[in-house]
Amino acid sequence: MEETISLQELGRTIRKRMSLIAILTILAITISGVISYVLITPIYQASTQILINQEKVDATAVNPATIQSDLQLINTYNVIIKSPAILDKVIEELNLSTTSTLLNGQITVNSEENSQVVNITVQDKTPKQAVEIANTIASVFQEEVKTLMDVNNVNILAAAQLPDNPSPIKPNPMLNMAIAAVVGLMLGVGIAFLLEYLDTSIKTEQDVEDSLGFPILGLISPIPDSEMVTTNQSIAQRRKRG
Repeated sequence: MEETISLQELGRTIRKRMSLIAILTILAITISGVISYVLITPIYQASTQILINQEKVDATAVNPATIQSDLQLINTYNVIIKSPAILDKVIEELNLSTTSTLLNGQITVNSEENSQVVNITVQDKTPKQAVEIANTIASVFQEEVKTLMDVNNVNILAAAQLPDNPSPIKPNPMLNMAIAAVVGLMLGVGIAFLLEYLDTSIKTEQDVEDSLGFPILGLISPIPDSEMVTTNQSIAQRRKRG
C-alpha cells in the first residue's frame, strides 16, 4: 500500500511541476542547438588507403614468410606515417600554418586485422584541406619510406575524394539535442521534487491529514464573492425591515 501511495505522490508532483519540467527541457534543447549549430566549428573527415609490401613479388610465387614479415612491420609503418619526417614534408608541400605535433592530432592511422592495407584518416575544419592532407601524406610516405625502410612497393589503393556535398562528422546536432533533452528532463524532475520537498506549507486537506496524521471529518466550502454580496444585501434588508 505504501508503494502505491508513493507512486501516486510521484505522479502528483510531476503533474504539479509539469510546466517547470517542460521549460527546463526546452531550454536545454535550445542551448544545445545553439552551441552545436553556431558555436562549435564543424569538423570534416577524409580517408585514403595504401598497400605496403616489402618487395615486389610475382603473383604466382607469393611467399607466406614475406607476408608475415610485412604484417609484423605494419605498426612500424603506422608510426612512421605520423612522424615529423613525413608530416614536416606534408606541411611544407601544402604550406600549412601548423606544426607536426598539431597535425599529428588530426591524423588517425590504422590497419585491417592481418592485412597489409593501411588506412589514413584526417580530420580538418575544411573538407578540401582534409582531402589534400590525406592524399599528400600517402604520396610523401610512398616516397620517403624507400629511404627510411627500404620498401619499394607502396601502392595507393584509394585516394581521398572531395564529395559534392560534404557533411561534417562532428558535431552531431541531433544527438547533442537529444542528450540535452534527457539531461533537461532529469534536471527538471530533480528540481521539481526538491521544491516539493522544501515546500512545507499546507494547501489542501490532504496536506493537513499527512502532517497531523488525523483523518478529515469535514470541510468548509469556500463562498464565492457573488454569493457573499447577495448574502450581505439580504442581511441589510432584514435589518431595515426590523
